Amino acid sequence: MKYHNITEANFISRPNRFIAIVDIAGKELTVHVKNTGRCKELLLPGSRVYLEKASNPERKTPYDLVAVEHEGRIINIDSQAPNAVVKEWLQGQQVYSKIQPEYKYGNSRIDFYMEKTQLYNTSTTRYLMEVKGCTLFRDGIGYFPDAPTERGTKHLRELIKSGREGYKPIITFVIQGEGIDEVRPNAETDPEFAKAFFEAKQSGVEVMFLRCKVKPDEIYIDSCD
Repeated sequence: MKYHNITEANFISRPNRFIAIVDIAGKELTVHVKNTGRCKELLLPGSRVYLEKASNPERKTPYDLVAVEHEGRIINIDSQAPNAVVKEWLQGQQVYSKIQPEYKYGNSRIDFYMEKTQLYNTSTTRYLMEVKGCTLFRDGIGYFPDAPTERGTKHLRELIKSGREGYKPIITFVIQGEGIDEVRPNAETDPEFAKAFFEAKQSGVEVMFLRCKVKPDEIYIDSCD
């Protein structure tokens, strides 16, 4: 996934979850933050951030804040990036006969539905994949979520249910910074999500970690586990 027209800036403050105040070459500017999560460990005063110029010149916020430097690594915080890079990655695998984003299942929309047909017996395996982006890192470990997420817990329950109905359910964590190999549930922040995560894992939901290469103007999946 590529960004265009990237500009460096220094982070000043975040008045609310939608906007931030940054310094571009000595000029203060209000920009849009492409992540409604807290990101309080990342968006610190003085941090170097990366902005993408908005395509609409009439927009009130002329830039989108998409990445930040923290502890020697660039971390992509664009909440739309995980699904975009997973779609690119799934299509590049060339093993699925069908890939459908935003699949309606139960009372939710699961991020991806895939089908894989076995050539030797023409049977079809159905997959449901829910994607979560991880930007919270501590001591070389990723943690999700960085804020309570009822929606995330609901999706885990749906994945558990789908496994009983013949689907192959997968919870996929896209690690949006380099040097992190795994993601663990953030029980301190959201104990309900952590409980649902371990229940899902025990029920047979596959847990996948997708590691990314991250640059100011690019993020793509480099390896999986």
